[in-house]
Formats: sequence, structure tokens, C-alpha cells
Amino acid sequence: MSTEHRLCELTTVSLNVNDPETTSQLDDPSKPQDRVNICGGSGQSLHTNGTVNGESSTKPLRKFEKSENHVGSGAASLSASGEAKLCPVHEGELQLYCSTEGRLACSKCVSDGSCHGHTVTELVTRATVVRNQLVDVCEKMQLQALRIERFIDRTLTAREKAVQTDANSARERVLAQVNVVREALEEEEQRLLEAIQREEERVEQCLLTQRAHWTHTLEKLTHTRTSLVHTLTHSTDTMIVSSNEEINDRIEDAEGAGEPRDTEQLTLNRNCSDSKLMVGLWASALLLGSSAKRFTALHFEAQTVSPLLSLSSDQSTLTFLPKRQRQSPPYDPSRFDSWPNALCSPPMSSGTHSWVLDVGMSAAFKVGVCYSSIERKGSGNAARLGYNKKSWVLSRYDGDLSFCHDGCNVGITVAKKLKRVGLLLDWPSQTLLFYDPESMSVLHVVRHAFSEPLQAACAVADQSISIVH
Repeated sequence: MSTEHRLCELTTVSLNVNDPETTSQLDDPSKPQDRVNICGGSGQSLHTNGTVNGESSTKPLRKFEKSENHVGSGAASLSASGEAKLCPVHEGELQLYCSTEGRLACSKCVSDGSCHGHTVTELVTRATVVRNQLVDVCEKMQLQALRIERFIDRTLTAREKAVQTDANSARERVLAQVNVVREALEEEEQRLLEAIQREEERVEQCLLTQRAHWTHTLEKLTHTRTSLVHTLTHSTDTMIVSSNEEINDRIEDAEGAGEPRDTEQLTLNRNCSDSKLMVGLWASALLLGSSAKRFTALHFEAQTVSPLLSLSSDQSTLTFLPKRQRQSPPYDPSRFDSWPNALCSPPMSSGTHSWVLDVGMSAAFKVGVCYSSIERKGSGNAARLGYNKKSWVLSRYDGDLSFCHDGCNVGITVAKKLKRVGLLLDWPSQTLLFYDPESMSVLHVVRHAFSEPLQAACAVADQSISIVH
């Protein structure tokens, strides 16, 4: 087949690719394709699965073949300038190709030269093979180019439209969610401000009532005292004795005034500003927001660890020890000697801090905070976490979860067993929050006017707990 026919074949591919059936065949190169001859002249029509000169044929596409004008003409051995290339050794025409050495050779090179005994083919045959290889490569490149063009025109265009649609949907979803949160926040803000206003008015009214009552009482008491002093200084013995009953009535009336007392009714109830929604959003903003801080780097203080516990080498894991494995560590005033407690460093007295503990292995533990001044010695409540005024802890025991402070327990209900417990301490707002890191749900909130530096505190009575770094 001549070079012109092969070039026509490449053009045929370009035309057929616009046909729907041919387009589908581009996606599956193994699928047979029909090609139409667009070349003039006396050459045969070219098909891969069609007809040749009107006759049925299923033969594969023919490659370049040696034609008569190639044989013996020496045309293939001409240089680009039209001059024949000669062997530099034997000065004969280079009409052969040595496959072993990959170079052109003359007949003498093959018969008794350096190519003797090598695999040799005619130059025309080798040129035909190379041309066919180039045509195959060009066909593949053209088909690839057409597939790329179709990818650009169809797939990328469709993706551009899809990404615009998806982006608009995402924007609408974000705006809708933000609007819901904003509306809920505005309503909650209004509700809380009104609740604070009502509580403020109630306290102010109580103060006014108390002020009026005790002002009147003070005036009455002052008048009675002045009258008694006048009687005492200006009455004779006879007058004092004769007015004894009147004096006793005045004294009894003065003593009935009572003593003023400062009560909770005169203080604003801080619970009036409590809101699960606000606390949850506030905690989420601190823990997950763009300005969220990293976990506070904590470690257990070895000198505080109870002899009932063992501390890992990285000072992050506490393990409860059975009796036979316990040892008596050196005496240290900082060490808890009776309860299985330990404290963490560093102390916290400003800023915002958060940390997480892995408690999944333990069925009996306490995690929370305490003042650095908590008692360390003895088996009394003064050194027992959650049973004094210096500690605030979340406790699990016998499957029950509760918050403990000063001996008071508040039960906490959870849907499933906690694997981890997170703590958030915000010193500016004097707020301590316990939460589930997995679901980010708030477990308990403490608002207290902390008066001393706080330290993270833990107790373990089963298995082990660890600080998550």
C-alpha cells in the first residue's frame, strides 16, 4: 500500500470521528470501525471491516508494501540531497539493514564484512516497517487527540456547569444554615436579656423593699433609743420606777425589730443567663472555630501520684495497681497517700484551656480540676476529689456518670459509654465545661468564682486513663 493511501487513512479517521457511531468506537478502541476512502486515483478503497473494491473483507488494515518502483531503483537509499549513500568501508550502495547492529550496510559488509552472520533485511523492507510503525503512531496520536478534544468539549464543559450548580447549592445550604443559627441566636439572645432584665428588676425591688423596711426600723429604733436616753437622764427615781411598764414596752418593741440578714434573694441569680444553646455554640466556637486553640500540654506530676497508681514513662497514663504490685514511694508532701489521685501541670489561672482524657478502659474514674491547695494526706473528704469545696470532677462508678462537688452529685445521662472526656476551662468567664469529644455534646457546665489557681486532677480505681496529646 502506498504512502498516499496511508495518509488518506489518517484523514478518514478524522472524518469518521464526527459520526455518532464512530464516536462511540473511540471510547472502545477494540470495537471494529468502518473507514471510507476519500482519495482519488486508481488506488483501492481502504477498510478495516467492510469491502475492498465492492468485495467483503475482514482483513486488518494493510501496511505499506514493497512496490515495483522501490525494488532495484535505489530510491530508498538516496540521501535528502538525492545522492546515494555509499558504504564508508567498501564504497558500495547501502541497500541492506543490519538489525543486529542497527545500521545500514552494503552487500560486502554482509558477505565478508562486520555484518557477516548478522540478521539482515533489505533496506526497502526495513523502511516499509518503519513507515508502518510511524503510521500506527500517527493514527494513535490522532485518535488520542480526538478523544482529548471530545473530553474538552463535552466532559469539561459539563463539569464546569456542574461545579457552578454544586457551588450555588453549597452557598444556599451555608446561608440557610447560618440563617437558622442566626435566627435561633437572636431569639435566644432576646429571651436571655429579658430573663436577666426580669431578674434584675426582682432583685432591685427586693433591695428597695429591704431598704424601706430597715430605714423605717432604724428610724423607729433611733427614736426609741433617744426616748429611753432622755428618760434615763431626765427622770427621777420615782418617775423611772413609776414608768417601768412603759419603758419595758418600748424595749420590747425595739427588740422585735430583729437583725438584718443578707440572703440570696438580694443577689442576682446567675442561672437566669443559662442556655444550653448558647453554651453549646460558645464551646463549639472555642473548640472548633477558626481561632480555636490547641490542647493545653498537660502531664501528670510524678510527686503527686498516689502509691495506688503507676505512672507511665511519658507521664501521660495512670494505671490502678493491684495490692501485690504496690510499693511505698518516698515521702513527698505533694503526694496523695490514701486516695488514688494525681494532679497535672501546669497550673491554670488565666486564659482558655482545653484537654481530653482517654477513659474508655476504666469503669471507675474521676476527671476534673481542683485548687492546688487541696489536702493531700489522709482518707478524709478533704483529700477526696469531688467531696470538698476545692474540687470539681466528673465521676464514673458502677456504670453511673455524675458531676461531683463538695459532696453533692448531679447525675448525667449519656446515650452510650464515653470513650473520652473533654474539659474546657475559660478563666475570663469563670466557666468549666465537660464535653464528649466524639459527639461534641456538652455533659455539664460549672460557673464558679475560682479564687485560686486550678490544676487538672484525676482519680483511677480501675484499669487506666490517659491524657490525649
